[in-house]
Amino acid sequence: MSRFSAPIAEAIWDMKYRLKAQDGTPIDGSVEDTWRRIARALAAPEAEPAKWEEAFYNALDGFKYLPAGRITAGAGTDRSVTLFNCFVMGTVPDDMGGIFEMLKEAALTMQQGGGIGYDFSTIRPKGAEVKGVAADASGPLSFMDVWDAMCRTIMSAGSRRGAMMATMRCDHPDIEAFIAAKKDPARLRMFNLSVLVTDPFMDAVKADGAWDLVFAGRVYQTVQARDLWNKIMRNTFDFAEPGVIFIDRINTANNLNYVETIAATNPCGEQPLPPYGACLLGSINLATLVTDPFEAGARLDPAALDSLVRLAVRMMDNVVDASRFPLPQQAEEARNKRRIGLGVTGLADALLMLGQRYGSAPAAAQTEAWMKAIARAAYLASVDLAREKGAFPLFDADKYLASGNMMAMDDDVRDAIRTHGIRNALLTSIAPTGTISLYAGNVSSGIEPVFAYAYTRKVLQKDGSRTEEEVVDYAVRLWRELKGDAPLPDYFVNAQTLPPLDHVRMQAAAQKWIDSSISKTINCPEDISFEDFKEVYMEAWDSGCKGCTTYRPNDVTGSVLSVNSASDSAPEVDDGAEVVYLTEPLDRPASLEGATYKVKWPGSEHALYITINDIIISNHRRPFEVFINSKNMEHFAWTVALTRMISAVFRRGGDVSFVVEELKAVFDPRGGAWVEGRYIPSILAAIGGVIERHLVAIGFIAGEGMGLKSDPQAEIVSMGALRGKSCSSCGSYELRMVEGCMTCADCGFSKCG
Repeated sequence: MSRFSAPIAEAIWDMKYRLKAQDGTPIDGSVEDTWRRIARALAAPEAEPAKWEEAFYNALDGFKYLPAGRITAGAGTDRSVTLFNCFVMGTVPDDMGGIFEMLKEAALTMQQGGGIGYDFSTIRPKGAEVKGVAADASGPLSFMDVWDAMCRTIMSAGSRRGAMMATMRCDHPDIEAFIAAKKDPARLRMFNLSVLVTDPFMDAVKADGAWDLVFAGRVYQTVQARDLWNKIMRNTFDFAEPGVIFIDRINTANNLNYVETIAATNPCGEQPLPPYGACLLGSINLATLVTDPFEAGARLDPAALDSLVRLAVRMMDNVVDASRFPLPQQAEEARNKRRIGLGVTGLADALLMLGQRYGSAPAAAQTEAWMKAIARAAYLASVDLAREKGAFPLFDADKYLASGNMMAMDDDVRDAIRTHGIRNALLTSIAPTGTISLYAGNVSSGIEPVFAYAYTRKVLQKDGSRTEEEVVDYAVRLWRELKGDAPLPDYFVNAQTLPPLDHVRMQAAAQKWIDSSISKTINCPEDISFEDFKEVYMEAWDSGCKGCTTYRPNDVTGSVLSVNSASDSAPEVDDGAEVVYLTEPLDRPASLEGATYKVKWPGSEHALYITINDIIISNHRRPFEVFINSKNMEHFAWTVALTRMISAVFRRGGDVSFVVEELKAVFDPRGGAWVEGRYIPSILAAIGGVIERHLVAIGFIAGEGMGLKSDPQAEIVSMGALRGKSCSSCGSYELRMVEGCMTCADCGFSKCG
């Protein structure tokens, strides 16, 4: 009998976590085999492996403890991948050699499956003097373009593109260009962007004071702090980026502020880390620990929670010893501090089982109580490990206990740490759990509200047909089993109907007992006023959050899945015009409309002329064929081959945006070129960029995600709800913003999770 409660859960396990041979033959025969593999691997560092293997298996059994995907997929496989999810790379030097050494380290890290963060504040601003070469600096954004191009070529962990976070201080002279960078839908698509906001800056914003933009002690410009804040807010309102990280608050609260300074986070923001910092992740599934759900005596079993947290901490501590690391600096950093990130998932479902409305004051109080219980159990478990195996090498009792986090701990916890030390410097974090939440039976993700209580999932089959299945939230499915057809109570709210400030209340409640940070998306309605939108960020600051990420549907970022919030029935997703998947190529009409683009490649005497012709299908304009011409006969053979191949792909239909990605990922071993202030790694990448600009111009793609748009030149018809982005993994249009990451409801793909 299957342990999975829904087909989507089994499909995700088979696709992402099931161990298979190189030829695809399954090695894990069942999910129990996967749990056994993980338990055995993480028990190996123990003095009594057999004893702990059984204990660890029991923690995994029933999806009670969910190691992050890197651990679930990689533990016990002998593959050359890291089990750590999060990395912040070394400090970027302000010189050419150091910058490109950092680029190499980033590539090696992503090659093993790690998402990375970088602070680009250390690079001198655009136009600054570069002594000794009689030139002006190109600025940090130009080097971010190089990182972006590199990231396109790295297939993370064998099947996923790498994810990166770029941060910049609010006082860097190029901060305004950084804030506006994502206005270009084709630029920095492999990055999430966040501004490092300091306490003095927030004071200046509130006082409407002046703010200096400074590098290396030189003031380049003075602006009004409130004007700069409004620019951050306006771009976030319009384009969903940049995010905001309250960096001084993070450093003040950091248990390790006596040995490290943090200036960046991992791609989803839940792990602020020092240079070469690394962290692993895992989640307690709160929904599995509730007894007597939906009854008057419903409660989360405190003894079961305490026991599960203690086992999880031990398992995660062993990952530090069991994992490979891309770089020796990362291994040293991890073993010196033994940082782990234990979090939760299923919080919203657990609250529903207790009859509490997510976002209400009682629900926030309950969340705070649960987070305190988890933090207490985790810290005491780490103290026990320190007594048994030793404290982390950089432990200093007086300095450690002086941090903001530790000052809030109960006296008995502080006394235990002072007496025995602690094994793990930091222990708690709430990460995106979109994929593992689906794998665990579609429990609510992280500390997010339930996105949709039920929806219809459309599955693209190999023959091009689509089947449908109902995907039901864990708590709703349990309600149906216990209550039959009784309507859902009014405390069942979802992400679409929840007021933004209720999101902030829940994030702030959880943050009080999370020593790292939280990945959380605050969903805002499309029609929210700009002033109300700004208030969300100011409330996050005032209530003690360490950062803030919002999502507001708009023409640039697309819209989220449309669901019926008033019913527990499964609404069918309105797909508008379907993606055209064909078994036979489209016939060519007698005439087509198109455009021709000129590309002048440095070092080549003759330009390339690229013609792209379009066809209209179902009132949407889509690319049909490509022609590339040049007087340079050196290019003749490969340009003919390329045009024939691309045209053949275009004529087959479907989401052909991958053509752009593949072309832009090509690096010329002889080196690329700087074109109009941007580094292009090859002439093929330049052609890919031209095709991308054309697809954006005709409305076929909308920047990253490649969402279809109605052709403005075709007959205007009612197409239903605004289409959002399509999934780069499966091509469906079921993407949602969850915990700061675009997550696909069809296949479980997550951009940065």
